[in-house]
Amino acid sequence: MEDSRQRRLWWRSRRGLLELDLLLVPFVERELAALSDTEQDDFERLLEEDDPLLLDWFERRAEPHDEGLRRLVERILG
Repeated sequence: MEDSRQRRLWWRSRRGLLELDLLLVPFVERELAALSDTEQDDFERLLEEDDPLLLDWFERRAEPHDEGLRRLVERILG
């Protein structure tokens, strides 16, 4: 991870909630460097959301209204 933005996103992906850490940290380590600037913007917006909402998205109980976030959630879930 080279630039400060990617380091910041990696740090912010560590939520302290095991369920989210198991999804977000491996995604960041595996794919963050390959994300476009727009996708990194989306990821940054995703990390601004509250943990309960993220859990709902990742457990498919709800989905983001924003198309960029929806695509990102699907990509993280692989």
